[in-house]
Amino acid sequence: MNTGNLCLQTVAEQARLIHSQEVSPVEVVSSALQQIDRLNKKVNAYITVMPEEAINAARRAEEEIAGGRDRGPLHGIPVAVKDLFYTKGIRTTGGSKILKDFVPGEDATVVTRLKEAGAVILGKTNMHEFAFGPVNTNPHYGDVHNPWDLTRVTGGSSGGSGAAVAARMGGAALGSDTGGSIRIPAALCGVFGIKPTYGRVSRYGVLPLAWSLDHVGPLTQTAEDAAIVLAAIAGWDPKDPSSSRNPVPEYRAELAQGVSALKIAVLREYLALPMEPEVLAGFQKALEVLKEAGMQVEEISLPGIEYAAGAAMAILYAEAAAYHERYYRTRTKEYGPDVLERLEMGFLVAATDYINGQRIRSQLMERFCSIFSYYDALICPTEQVTAPRLHQDWIRIGKKKEVRGAVLPRLTRLFNLTGLPAASVPCGFASNGMPFAFQVIGAPFAEGMVLRIAHAYEQRTDWHQKMPPVIKDLPSSR
Repeated sequence: MNTGNLCLQTVAEQARLIHSQEVSPVEVVSSALQQIDRLNKKVNAYITVMPEEAINAARRAEEEIAGGRDRGPLHGIPVAVKDLFYTKGIRTTGGSKILKDFVPGEDATVVTRLKEAGAVILGKTNMHEFAFGPVNTNPHYGDVHNPWDLTRVTGGSSGGSGAAVAARMGGAALGSDTGGSIRIPAALCGVFGIKPTYGRVSRYGVLPLAWSLDHVGPLTQTAEDAAIVLAAIAGWDPKDPSSSRNPVPEYRAELAQGVSALKIAVLREYLALPMEPEVLAGFQKALEVLKEAGMQVEEISLPGIEYAAGAAMAILYAEAAAYHERYYRTRTKEYGPDVLERLEMGFLVAATDYINGQRIRSQLMERFCSIFSYYDALICPTEQVTAPRLHQDWIRIGKKKEVRGAVLPRLTRLFNLTGLPAASVPCGFASNGMPFAFQVIGAPFAEGMVLRIAHAYEQRTDWHQKMPPVIKDLPSSR
C-alpha cells in the first residue's frame, strides 16, 4: 500500500496494519514525522519534536513484534504528549519561559505507561502557558493555529494536542483538563477528546494548574482510539495519592454493547444560553441521531448550576496561585500578560470563597449522584460558538458581546468541578467551515458508558472522518 497516507489512519487502523504485518512501526512513525515536518511550521502544534528517539523506538517495536512480543494495540503507534508531562531527558516547558530549560530526570506515570504499551512518543505539544488559559495563544512559543482555518484559535490549554491530531501529526495525543482544556480544543479542532473521572488517570509527573481540578486524558480521531489509549494509561498509581484503585475495564470491548433504551438527560440551563444558531441546530440534530439509535432523551434542570462557575473559578485561581507563588515572587516578569493577570487575581481569592467553592462542589456532586441513579448519561453542547479568530478578544453571540476566555470554558468547567467523566464528540460544521461538538457526561468511573454512546453516534455519522483543508492535498486512504 501507499505508506504516505498512513498518518491519516486512525490508531485502530494503524494497529491492524502493524499487527497483520502489512506495514511496520517504522513506516507508521515515519509517516507521522513527515506530516510534522510538512505542517508544523503552519500549525505550530509542537514545541519539541523527537525524530531520532521516535525512529529508534519504532525500530524496537518492530523487532519486538517480529519476535512475538506483542504489547497490545498501541505497539508501534505514534503518540504526542502535551508539554507539561515529564519526559526523562527531554525538556518540559509547560509552555512557559520560566521552565524553558527544565529537563526532568524521570517520565510522568502516563508517559511510562504509554511506553510500556509500546507507543512511540513523537514529541511535546504546544499549550497555553502553564495550562492557564482556554485559547492557546502563547507569547513564548507562538500561537497554535487551527488546522481548519489557520487564522483561528484551537482552544486550550491542550491546543497543540488537538491540532496535532486534527492535522494527523500523530495518531493520538495526551492532554490535561482543568476547566475544559481537553474538550475545548477537541471541539474547536474537530477531534474526539475525553476527560476521565477525577483519579482515573495518574497525574504524577504532570505540571499542575489546580490540584483538585486537573485531569489527564487523550485526544484522538475516534472514541475507539480513545478507548485504546485510556486503557493503557488508566489505573491506580502509588505515586499519586489521588488516583483511584477502581479496576480498569476493557473500554474497547464495551463499545460493542448496545445503546438502545439508554436514558439520556439534557441540561435545560445550558440549552437556554445564547449560542451560534448553527451550533444549536447541530446539537439538536445530534440528539435526533441518538434517539434514532434507541436512546430516550429528556430535558432536566440542575438546581444550583448557576453557582458552579463561581465555585470552579475560586478553586482554580486559588490553587493556581498557591502553586505559582515561588515563581511569582522571583520571576514575575517572565510570565505572559494574560497568565500573570490570572495569577494576580488568584492571590486575591479569600479563604472563605475557596471553602464555599468546595461546599458548592460537594452539593453539586450529590445532585449528580441523584441524576445518575435514573439517567445513564448527560448530553450538552461542548461550546456555544465555533473557534474565534486568533486576535479576536471578544465574541458576539446574538446581541451579547463577551470576552472569549469567559465563553470557551462555560459549558465544560462544571464537569471538572464535579470530577465526572466527559467527552467531546464532533457533530457538524458551521457555514464558516469550522467544527462544533457535543459532550457526553457519565457517572463516576463510567468512562465505558461515555465512550459507548460516543461510538454509537460515530457509527451513524461521518463527522469524525472529515479532514481539515491544511491536509487536503495528501492522498486519502478512505
